[in-house]
Amino acid sequence: MTENSQQPQPAPSTELPTQYTPAEVEGQLYERWVERGYFEADAKSDKPPYTVVIPPPNVTGSLHLGHAFEHTLIDALTRRKRMQGYETLWQPGMDHAGIATQNVVERELAKEGKSRHDLGREAFVERVWQWKSESGGQISGQMRRLGDAVAWSRERFTMDEGLSQAVQTIFKRLYDDELIYRAERIINWCPRCLTAISDIEVEYQDDDGELVSMKYGEGDETIVVATTRAETMLGDTAVAVHPEDERYKHLVGKLIKLPLTDRSIPVVADEHVDPEFGTGAVKVTPAHDPNDFEIGQRHGLPAIAVMDEHAVITAHGPFQGLDRLEARSAIVAALRAEGRIVAEKRPYVHSVGHCSRCKTTIEPRLSMQWWVKVGPLAKAAGDAVRDGKVKIHPQEMEKRYFDWVDNLHDWCISRQLWWGHRIPVWYGPEGEVVCVARAGTRTPTSWTPGSPPACGPSPRSAGPSRPSRSRSSTRTRSWSPATTSSSSGSPG
Repeated sequence: MTENSQQPQPAPSTELPTQYTPAEVEGQLYERWVERGYFEADAKSDKPPYTVVIPPPNVTGSLHLGHAFEHTLIDALTRRKRMQGYETLWQPGMDHAGIATQNVVERELAKEGKSRHDLGREAFVERVWQWKSESGGQISGQMRRLGDAVAWSRERFTMDEGLSQAVQTIFKRLYDDELIYRAERIINWCPRCLTAISDIEVEYQDDDGELVSMKYGEGDETIVVATTRAETMLGDTAVAVHPEDERYKHLVGKLIKLPLTDRSIPVVADEHVDPEFGTGAVKVTPAHDPNDFEIGQRHGLPAIAVMDEHAVITAHGPFQGLDRLEARSAIVAALRAEGRIVAEKRPYVHSVGHCSRCKTTIEPRLSMQWWVKVGPLAKAAGDAVRDGKVKIHPQEMEKRYFDWVDNLHDWCISRQLWWGHRIPVWYGPEGEVVCVARAGTRTPTSWTPGSPPACGPSPRSAGPSRPSRSRSSTRTRSWSPATTSSSSGSPG
């Protein structure tokens, strides 16, 4: 046999692998589907349309089992409709996640020994965009690995120019229809993130607290109240009892001395008070508790704020400058020294709200914010089901739906963040408020009434507009833009 003779080659193996390895098959197969446009939709198609918008996951997050379950259902529905001859679009996108994203970038800055205030607002926002381009969007890769049949060419981000303009426009329409308004109310405030947060961004858990009973008033006109937050007593403006509680009827309408202060506060009768709980008397701090705020509104009580945005005591006196927890211990010690502690601290487990992003204990705080008037919108949502325009499946879930719709309250939509949609509102030097839907993505730092740069009216007003809130004037003035951002959350 010569040296150049060809040796017979072995036949190719037909042996199957002992186990299926998804990474060797699914990734390549999915990318071929995407390249060939199997998931794209033609807006000019004559086929009946079937469209699903993905509930946008946060740019900072990663998919969890809930996402996987939800995406599996949507994927099955859209693929089935495509096979049935529909022009199918599953629209992908990501939410800018205002608080979470800002926290991520702030932590990066902290490693450099800097804060966002060192950069300034514009530079900080640019830094967030940089982070988004380099590190954000982990979820997109996970969706590809799941095999989501989404139209990737249409992927959107909630801070994209078009969506940002849509937010401005809808804000203007709702404002014109008096469904958005500005008011001073109790909000969920995070002393760490320094912003209002929505109800769904508050996580409640049972915390071990201590119930302290303390005596207000002097002599025969004394009344005992119990609280887990002694530090708020500096802002008390009343003590409330139930109207039918015989123990306190002789005190209703009278003024009693508020300990550790030079103020006297009234005793009011309010049906909100449970006479069976504790002593049947509650301290009322309208500026630092949502229930107390409502009592204060019913009885015309003043609201005295005693903490700043960092939850540090601002009330003049020996406790000024103390953190709320430091002040709690110091105030109890001062009350004990005056002989006003009726019962020493007792263990008390109660539900406490925490910021879902940084886990800081939420501080109820009286603040001027922008709100959505939920009542008319909730009624429309309920009527759609009652009239049969929308059907709830399974039908037994209707009760749960109406329990939710019928108990909604006005929703705080403003956030004190630098990353997010800037509210399209300007404030004048004499208290004027003007809402203008702008065309671009950048909010001007100031403008003169009558000639706003790159701004214009809402393309369409959904209903009759109310008169302008600004005062007419021929003088040239400088107007300040709103410093708050709008929320990306939905009421629920």
